[in-house]
Amino acid sequence: MLHFRTSLSRLNPNMTFCYVSGTGTDSTENGRTMCARIKGKTENHLMKLPFKAVYLFRPGLMKPIKGQRNVKTIIKALGSMYPLWKFLFPKFVCTLQELGIAMIQSVKQGYAKQVLENTDITKLARTKSESST
Repeated sequence: MLHFRTSLSRLNPNMTFCYVSGTGTDSTENGRTMCARIKGKTENHLMKLPFKAVYLFRPGLMKPIKGQRNVKTIIKALGSMYPLWKFLFPKFVCTLQELGIAMIQSVKQGYAKQVLENTDITKLARTKSESST
């Protein structure tokens, strides 16, 4: 997969690349879990490629949307309490819709940070709704 991204950056250096890893990704590549280390290594590799821009999205708990398939029961239960999670732990939650809008906005208008945590995702998604009104 790294070969594919490297080739892609050579073919189209004016491209903006968005990558979704997740909360807990370890950019130091020294974390306790292998998953966090691998995601961190991937992010680090992407930031070195000559794309126009690279944005790394790290969503946490995402509220399931109506009609979404293959949602685990525990996520459905947690999702039903989303307003409470958003109020108590805003740094750890966002919606799938916010993630999608934030990804589009990052390509259209850019963002000050390359690594977007949940609060950044929510903030960037709001720029779309504010500019739409």
